[in-house]
Amino acid sequence: MRMRFITVVFVWQLSSLLNVFAHNVALPAPVIAALQRAKVPVEALHVVVMEANGSQKTAALLSHQVTTSINPASLSKLATTVVALDLLGPTFVWRTPVYIDGPLRDGVLQGNVYVRGSGDPRLVVERVWLLMRRLQGLGIQKIQGDIVLDRSAFDLPERNPASFDGEPLRPYNASPDALLVNFKSLVFQFIPDRAANVARIHVEPPLAGVQFPATVPLSNVDCSDYRTSLRAEWADPLRIRFAGSFPAVCGEKVWPVAYAAPQQFAARAIAGMWQQVGGQLVGQVRDGVVPANLQPVFSVESPALSEVIRDINKFSNNVMAQQLFLTLSQQARGAGSWDASREAMQTWWRDRIGGEVPVFDNGSGLSREERISALGLARLLQFAWGSPTMSELMGSLPVSGLDGTLKRSKSQSIAHLKTGSLRDVAGIAGYVDAANGKRLILVAVLNHANAQAARGALDLLVDWAALQKP
Repeated sequence: MRMRFITVVFVWQLSSLLNVFAHNVALPAPVIAALQRAKVPVEALHVVVMEANGSQKTAALLSHQVTTSINPASLSKLATTVVALDLLGPTFVWRTPVYIDGPLRDGVLQGNVYVRGSGDPRLVVERVWLLMRRLQGLGIQKIQGDIVLDRSAFDLPERNPASFDGEPLRPYNASPDALLVNFKSLVFQFIPDRAANVARIHVEPPLAGVQFPATVPLSNVDCSDYRTSLRAEWADPLRIRFAGSFPAVCGEKVWPVAYAAPQQFAARAIAGMWQQVGGQLVGQVRDGVVPANLQPVFSVESPALSEVIRDINKFSNNVMAQQLFLTLSQQARGAGSWDASREAMQTWWRDRIGGEVPVFDNGSGLSREERISALGLARLLQFAWGSPTMSELMGSLPVSGLDGTLKRSKSQSIAHLKTGSLRDVAGIAGYVDAANGKRLILVAVLNHANAQAARGALDLLVDWAALQKP
């Protein structure tokens, strides 16, 4: 009899817990109407609204298909950044040490310079320039040997940047690298000079051995598609050309482009920057490993993790997220790899969140393999809300209608939300200020071929959540 009582109690408790989140609370009518206009069935929407400081037994204000595993797109960056804040801490920095091997006489280094990458996600042009200036600050004007790039901090297979969506020149497809220089991307700035009837072209970073045009003719066409008007020719990575023209009415424009030969980018950029600051190099820039007996002469330090995750989340930077994802295993094992970082994420989830463990892939959401439920994302956000690094995560999220990927949001509410977008995925996840001053967690994801057309439904869910008084 006692065993039967225990069984009944267990079944009642389990069913009560499942009923809190598993049953479908009716969707707001305006949301359903928006889905119908976009020809997206309600079954494609996965949404939960719950109190940020609630417990696992607190009833959700809205719950619709919350336990189904779905593709989260860039919402997976939330897991990467929350885990990194918890394991590495908000003050964590990446250091890129520089070594010299050989005597220095009269400004000439009789040997090699070594640069060891550590996975720094923001080794951009300005900081590479600083590295070169600090090298000159040691008294080095001429390197008789080589500049050697050590990428051993990451153990990665080669990846074709066109493999995800056939767009290898899109910066979001750049592959991670232990020595990631300027996201493996060029930045073209077009500056109209009406007197000369040309647009002057400025390119960063300079790439050794690569020819760039200095100008392109101006035209009188409209600015709706200036990139097509330029008729860029990328086929020869050593000679980039613009066979068209630049619309004068555009004013100044900036166009970031992933370099067509990404495996050569770091070497060419570092050689080009060394030349630009007036340095001479007798040898070459090549890959290699720092000799075991050398000590660094200085290190270039990244911004703190709390600042780096602002770029990752506000602007949904894929390669930065992947660098951070790989850093989790690099810090634990000495060399970062996909499998080791997936294992680190899974272990953390079991220890901190519990329940069904998501399918992690590369930490950025640029994946067809990653899977997590809306409830899983909500639990993650609930954990983050109660963690010591809550303010750092909150500050990294786009603010609805104001900045980042939410700048163009039509929601009228105050919300800090990460966005997710792929060809057939649209989603938001984060925190919404409710009418009574409480903070709510909102996770809403659409997995459907017409997902992008139904983004209005997501804005309506934000506004619905903001009106609630839990």
